[in-house]
Amino acid sequence: MKNYRELVNEVTRLLDEFQEDKQCIDSFTQDAAKDLKNHSSADQKFIIDTLYGCIMRKKLLDVVVNIFYMHHGQILFRVDRNLFSVVCYLAIFHLDDLGLDHFSRIIKSLDISKMHKFLSFFFNVNNLTTHIQREWSHIYDVAIVDNNWITPLLRWCSEIEVLLDQLARKMGRGNLPKKSPRKNTEPREFDLTQPKARPLPAPEVIPQQDKFKPVPVTTHRSPKEPEILDEMRQRNRQKALKVLNEANSQQFSCANPQKSEKTQNVISQILQSNDADLKFDQIYTSGSPAATLKANSLPVRLNTTAILREAALYNRQLEEEVQRFERLSQGASEPSAYLQWQKEMKEKDLQEELAELERRRLEGRISHEEAVLARERVLERNHHNAQQTKEETEHLMRKYAEKRLKEEKEMRELVQQVADGHKNSKAAKAQLQEIKQRIVKEVSEQSRELLSQALEEAQAELSRKMELIRQIRAFETVSLVRQNFVDDTETAGHDLLCEMSLAELRERLALLRESEQSELEDRRQQILQEKQLKEQLLLEQLDNIALRRSLAEHAASRSQEEKRRRSELREAVSRDERVLALQKTLEQKQQERQKRKTEKNTMKKNEQVNSPLTVKTSLKKQQVLEEKHWQELERNLEQQIHGAFEQSSKKNGAGQNHRRVF
Repeated sequence: MKNYRELVNEVTRLLDEFQEDKQCIDSFTQDAAKDLKNHSSADQKFIIDTLYGCIMRKKLLDVVVNIFYMHHGQILFRVDRNLFSVVCYLAIFHLDDLGLDHFSRIIKSLDISKMHKFLSFFFNVNNLTTHIQREWSHIYDVAIVDNNWITPLLRWCSEIEVLLDQLARKMGRGNLPKKSPRKNTEPREFDLTQPKARPLPAPEVIPQQDKFKPVPVTTHRSPKEPEILDEMRQRNRQKALKVLNEANSQQFSCANPQKSEKTQNVISQILQSNDADLKFDQIYTSGSPAATLKANSLPVRLNTTAILREAALYNRQLEEEVQRFERLSQGASEPSAYLQWQKEMKEKDLQEELAELERRRLEGRISHEEAVLARERVLERNHHNAQQTKEETEHLMRKYAEKRLKEEKEMRELVQQVADGHKNSKAAKAQLQEIKQRIVKEVSEQSRELLSQALEEAQAELSRKMELIRQIRAFETVSLVRQNFVDDTETAGHDLLCEMSLAELRERLALLRESEQSELEDRRQQILQEKQLKEQLLLEQLDNIALRRSLAEHAASRSQEEKRRRSELREAVSRDERVLALQKTLEQKQQERQKRKTEKNTMKKNEQVNSPLTVKTSLKKQQVLEEKHWQELERNLEQQIHGAFEQSSKKNGAGQNHRRVF
């Protein structure tokens, strides 16, 4: 590896021939290695490694070369761009491996002025740490740029300056005038007629490659699956919102936490019944006059429900009266235990009704919570299905991407195989011709055998069809006698357990109709009897109700008459002369006491101004004694009045009883 200039020029030539957008780097390096067979193995290795490194590190090298041409582009040619790239690659990546001696020999074998300008620019500390480092940091990581490239190059700057001085001295010696060498006589050949060149043989026809199929349009078009999934997701979302709105607008009536109208009516009835049992504000009246009773005694037509309800009420009242009389007959002086039991039972019934209402309310709340949980489960299920669909879509997209990568890899391998096949086209063509001839022979022999076999099968099939056609025509010529005799008493002959003849079926249907008709008549008769019994029961209940109403009216009239007699008795007692005299005396005494009380109050006020404390105390005692005396007098008068009133009432009551007995 002595002639470095030729090696660098070979690398530069290969870089000029390489087309990145049309050629593969591996195939290009393999082809270049085949063309470098006349070089030694060390030279081949140097050329291939340098070529491969320059292509792989093209972005990194283009940064340095572009900045160099920005500074010195006016005096340099664009043709030398790849030359500077090769030198830059060797300086960055192989300077430690080559060493300064080999690197100096390579630089000195090239154009000195160009190398001096490039190396003085590239190994300048200012350029390395500013422009070049900044542009490299845009491509690679800052730490990698500093540690792998900038720091080693700065370490070599001092030694490269020695090489630059040598190049500068060599450039200075190259400017001195040189002595012109002596011209020696050079012999020339005789100008003889040249023989005609032999005609070249006709070139072999290069087989034309088949036209490649154009790239399908779907390759550069985004797949439709994401759009379809988006539409499905949107439809599912709209459907879920619709279901949610319907669920919110049409809630279950059992899940309504508010109390229904029926429940509120029951509660109000219970409260009203409890308030009716209380007698704080009861008004005692003497009853309505006789004219009103006569006006309200008009007959009212009752329906079945009202009759049964009123009969049940009278029966319950009768049972209560019987039970009360039984308790009285057993020695009970008063029905206090029964009333206590009745009160306890009412309280117990009220508690049970309230517990039932609370249970229904809680059941409504529970059903409401269950509906909410069901709605949440539906939303979670929809979310889970959407997530699962999304995962399946991602899985399909990954499989689709892997399939596309696999197809691209197969296409590259196929292109590589086709390219290799074009290189060995002659041998492949001869081999293909032999294979085709052999296949044609085999196919021709097999086709003869298959044709003969197919001909025999076709003749046999044709003869079979002709025989079949002849038989069909013979059958068609024979006339058929069709006689249809149907026996209603015979079965179909399917050997089933439930099989029967048509006559038996008709007879059974007639029996079923008769049984249904008899059942219908019995039912009608039963309904008619029940209706008559019900009407008779209602008539009896109406008679009982009328009887009980008449008894109730008589009892009410008797109670009204007794009340009227009591009121008349009170009025007669109040009109007694002795009672009136006692009342007048009581009023006079009260007025006199009130008059004396006012006089004493005035005297007390006057004495409070003039008399001492002892007089005041004595007056107070005297006043207390007088008040007690007057209270005793009033109490005695009241007792006398009440005693006279009671005596008169007893006399009137005895006279009334005497008249009743009489």
